[in-house]
Amino acid sequence: MIKIAFDPIYAHPLPANHRFPMLKYELIPAQLLHEGTCTQTQFFTPEKCSEHIITLTHDRDYYNKLIHQQLSAFEQRVIGFPQSPALTDRELTITQGTIDACNFALESGVSLNIAGGTHHAFAERGEGFCLLNDMCVAANYLISKKIAQRILIIDLDVHQGNGTAKIMENKTRVFTFSMHGASNYPFRKEKSDLDIGLPDGCTGDYYLSILNDTLPKIIKQFKPDFAFYLSGVDILDTDKLGKLKVSIADCKQRDRSVFNQLKKHKIPVVVALGGGYSPEIKTIVEAHCNTFRLAMDLY
Repeated sequence: MIKIAFDPIYAHPLPANHRFPMLKYELIPAQLLHEGTCTQTQFFTPEKCSEHIITLTHDRDYYNKLIHQQLSAFEQRVIGFPQSPALTDRELTITQGTIDACNFALESGVSLNIAGGTHHAFAERGEGFCLLNDMCVAANYLISKKIAQRILIIDLDVHQGNGTAKIMENKTRVFTFSMHGASNYPFRKEKSDLDIGLPDGCTGDYYLSILNDTLPKIIKQFKPDFAFYLSGVDILDTDKLGKLKVSIADCKQRDRSVFNQLKKHKIPVVVALGGGYSPEIKTIVEAHCNTFRLAMDLY
């Protein structure tokens, strides 16, 4: 059975301008249950990730700042959220959800986290609405426990996974691949193992041709035995921040291509949703739900 990490508590105190993008975390599971794509038994609620696992990746001083609500005003501005115990707890829960999903992926081939993909968080700081880097924490956990030897992080959010790239820059067992808008945030890019910067106005055909040419080569050369996939839907032509011209159908084909390649090579994968900022919430929800539908169909 394919399992899905879900934190049911999203009503954390945030400014009004942050509430809209948070709605998807409630609406996606509701839609998947309503249409019968998933059953209630497939969802699980993680506990909070423990300190010793977090600090395999993040600096202890930064971890303590999060726990004790000691981020400076500047640090909070860079993150984009005001600090609160609830927000820290949510981030710890999201991170544990990605770790738990790894164990389920080893059984079924795929597992998903309705949140996660917090790829702008660095070891010593948060950035871009990301406090902890869930995929890096989970990857380091798998390596420390000798559960996986060679891990591929596929980041197809429209924004470069700068925190992921920096954290993993000297990790030979982890290959970071980021395909993103070249002129988009973050404006100072870090160096992934492979970065592909896409031009503004990139079409779905061009996007898919690049992906379908690149991903098989990475798999052949690096030979991963585990993968993380950040399936941001901010690549859509409707996205307010994306700058690309990719349709919902092409976004769905992107997910199909990634799943097919990983399944073909028997590489378990954990999926996190990443960004999506289209003006209509139904567009965001539909695009994200397609990822789950494909996972259910293909695995």
